Amino acid sequence: MGKVENNNNVCLVNPDYQQLVCDITSLWNEAKEKAISAVNTELLEANWQTGKYIVEFEQGGKSRAEYGKQLLVTLAKDLTLLNGKGFNRTNLTYMRKLYLAFPKCGTLSHKLSWSHYYEILKCDDPLEMQFYLKQCVKEGWKVRELKRQMKSALFQRLALSTDKEGVLALANEGHQVMTPQDIIRDPFVLEFTGLPQKKRYKETELETALKTNMEQFLLELGRGFAFIGRQYVMPIGSRQFKVDLVFYHCILKCYVLIDLKRAEIKHNDIGQMNLYLNYFKAEICQPDDNPPIGIVLGAKKDELLMEYALQGITNHLFAARYQLYLPKREELQAQLDKLLACTNIETE
Repeated sequence: MGKVENNNNVCLVNPDYQQLVCDITSLWNEAKEKAISAVNTELLEANWQTGKYIVEFEQGGKSRAEYGKQLLVTLAKDLTLLNGKGFNRTNLTYMRKLYLAFPKCGTLSHKLSWSHYYEILKCDDPLEMQFYLKQCVKEGWKVRELKRQMKSALFQRLALSTDKEGVLALANEGHQVMTPQDIIRDPFVLEFTGLPQKKRYKETELETALKTNMEQFLLELGRGFAFIGRQYVMPIGSRQFKVDLVFYHCILKCYVLIDLKRAEIKHNDIGQMNLYLNYFKAEICQPDDNPPIGIVLGAKKDELLMEYALQGITNHLFAARYQLYLPKREELQAQLDKLLACTNIETE
């Protein structure tokens, strides 16, 4: 008797059938994404409209003034009784804040969910709120990524590295990466490594922790970084040198070399990084690559020593600090307020 073909097996190896499976899967994945996007849009607009109703009720004159501060408490109880969860006093407060912050519904970005706006509305400073809104859309942050960036006081850290006009541009346009200086944060915040609880740690432990938590490290570095490798070997003469971390920056079109220092950055660390950059320019970079960037990242740095160490170096070389704990946002905000107090910056 001839061998009977198993129809199921035939289907599994049939390229036309495989394409059918792929097409239907893609169709339903796309449909799910559109459905989620539509739900997010409707939910966001419903929250905005609820805030509008509340504000308009409050502005209804003396006949409604008697409700006062009790309005949201009473409204939360009644709406929860009729509609279930989602209408507690806190949520209603933020719906009201959403309408007051964005009085025109058309200005809301439907690329962001209500959960994004809920976090952004925690900002008291309009400039800070505008920044996180722009940056969320630009970099496609998930809610947990947004919360981390806010906790790390990203706006204040970036704002304090620029001038007064730069703060306004930061708020209106988000963080623009156009020059090597734009990727530097001082300090870089590396709280995700889990090392702060250790009294002593080695540079290799920090390097391992960064590689293990590469997703969080890339979030801290900012948009455009692609990880190339760790302990990158450079044979120079009869010796071999290794740089801790190598990235490629897709926006600046260049390699970024990072050397980690557990303690204070020394002047000879700058010379060593300059050597690495010269090697990369001569041996690794392609004709269409821009010159590489070097970052010596240490727990401490002496500003005057670094000024002299970097003097006369033509490579894009930076000395920056890192810290293994979240900064105190209030202290950074106080410094920023002092900077902005020197001029009249419109926040509209």
